Order: sequence, then C-alpha cells, then structure tokens
Amino acid sequence: MNSRPIDSTRRAAGLAAATAAAVAMIACTTMGSGTGSVSPGNTPVAFAWTSKDGGTTGTMSATLADGTAYSGPFLQMTSAVRTESLEPLWTGWRRGWRDWGYWGGTYPDVEFATRYSGKVVANLKGPDSQQLRCRFNLNNPVAGMGGGGQGECQAAGGRTVDAVFARS
Repeated sequence: MNSRPIDSTRRAAGLAAATAAAVAMIACTTMGSGTGSVSPGNTPVAFAWTSKDGGTTGTMSATLADGTAYSGPFLQMTSAVRTESLEPLWTGWRRGWRDWGYWGGTYPDVEFATRYSGKVVANLKGPDSQQLRCRFNLNNPVAGMGGGGQGECQAAGGRTVDAVFARS
C-alpha cells in the first residue's frame, strides 16, 4: 500500500485549513490611524493601531517626527453583565428602560451585555525605557477605535501629545 497519496491529501487539507484560518484572522483584523502633535514644539506624531476584536483592544504605535517610535497595548474600558442577573431587577416592570439603548429593548434571557465606556487607555514603550501613557475618548464607543476619537498622551518628562483618530 502506498501512503504517499494519503500524506499528500492530509498535507493539502492541513494547508487549506491553515489558509482558511489565516483569512478568517485577517478578515477580523481592523486597523486605523491618527495624527497628533507634541507640546511644546508642535512637532507632528503619526499614530497607527490594529485590533482583532473590532477595536476594543489591540496594539498601538506612535512615531515622532524624529523617528522615535513607541508601541504597546490599548484597551477600551468596558463592563459586562449576564442579562439573567438583571431579571430580578425587572420584577413588576417591563424589561429594560426604553431610553438606555443597549439595555432598552428585548434581549435573550441568557446573554452577556457589554457596556462600552468610550474611554481608551494605552501604554506605549519606546527606546531606552521611554514611555507614553495615553487616554482617548471615542466618538462611537461600540465601534471601538474604528469609530474615531481624540485624546492625549503624556511622557515622563512632562511633554504631552494631542491625538485625533479618524474613522476607519
């Protein structure tokens, strides 16, 4: 019995599965950019970010005009609750509150509901242990960083960077 055709078939199937997984990961990756300026001095800064969860968490980079690059994680502050935990709070009332949006209408009995704060923090590291800590306010919190926003970063020496992110 010749096992080569079976091995070739297994390799082809494995390659197809790996390719499908890579395409799925790429399809879920979102990216965006932003601009900013350092104060004092008003020199430009270029921002870029990537995320695999729609812009709630990911990696961000900031590159100064002199080429100094910082990078690190970002995270939107969120809170989550199991909707079944809310059930006792609706006793005697219709579920939800109409003007609350994400908890206002109908929802399944058991589900996680996430509240997106619109507040993003990032910790970016550069050369020689330099750091930028950043905070941003999103224009559309449910869209994550992809909805655009604005904020600032602070360096240890007191310099600040104002930043604006475009909708992607």
